[in-house]
Amino acid sequence: MRASVDVSPPTRTGTSSLWRDGVRRLLRNRLAVSGGVVIVLLCVVAIFADFLAPLPYTKTNFGRLNEGPSRDFPLGSDQLGRDMFSRMIYGARVSMLVGLGAQVIVVLIGVPIGALSGYVGGRVDLFLTRFIDVMYAFPRLLFVILVMSMLGAGLFNIFIAIGLTGWVGIARQTRAQVLSIKEKEFVDGARALGAGFSRLLVRHVLPNALTPIVVAVTFGIPEAIFTEAALSFIGVGINPPTPSWGQMVGEGQQYIRSYWHLCVFPSIAIAITMLSFTFFGDGVRDALDPKLK
Repeated sequence: MRASVDVSPPTRTGTSSLWRDGVRRLLRNRLAVSGGVVIVLLCVVAIFADFLAPLPYTKTNFGRLNEGPSRDFPLGSDQLGRDMFSRMIYGARVSMLVGLGAQVIVVLIGVPIGALSGYVGGRVDLFLTRFIDVMYAFPRLLFVILVMSMLGAGLFNIFIAIGLTGWVGIARQTRAQVLSIKEKEFVDGARALGAGFSRLLVRHVLPNALTPIVVAVTFGIPEAIFTEAALSFIGVGINPPTPSWGQMVGEGQQYIRSYWHLCVFPSIAIAITMLSFTFFGDGVRDALDPKLK
């Protein structure tokens, strides 16, 4: 009589308990909660930008150029008389789209490569590891600028450029997790009962490797936002007249002595966004660390 062996991965009890405890610890972290609230507000602004912006971001008023903050223009007007407040709102949409869209590409590239490298091992692991090391050796920002120079400016091209250069870190973390998890008893039991390669990897290994992936994505979003701002600052990012915070800083930095509002407000928006994601990412990392009580 064949003995029954329980080989179900700890995804319904142990892992779910870990996530519940993680959420509980995250909610006790005030900085992380504050960052999460700001992120939610930014997402709301990005989604409802068409309703929240008082004026179209392309509407010009050549009679009111470079005005400071006033009742009509809460954050002032730019060189073409466009409302800075409206452009800042639409700039939030660009930043959130870049941050989230680029991370989707990063996950779709980095997680399969890291999982395949860690699980298969041998020559496949050696080849993929060396390939990851070669990609990691390139200065990322310069590589992104090179890709953008080849593809041209545009939102979709920014997704591609950041995705093609940003997957290395998440691939290395996924590989390290898979190397550890594939030696667990429940994986050996599932393999002994005849589970195939794809079932083992997708059903048993990857669900238990989600913690570092979630943390990596949380930190990757602000990095992608900052990369887009840097690209737009030097003129190879978003195509005008679509507003981008980095583009607005780049256009206004030469007027900082006389029209300070042109670059100060977009810079503050970038700083607040980066800080919010950093606080939230730190909180997620601490909350999902099983060593913390």
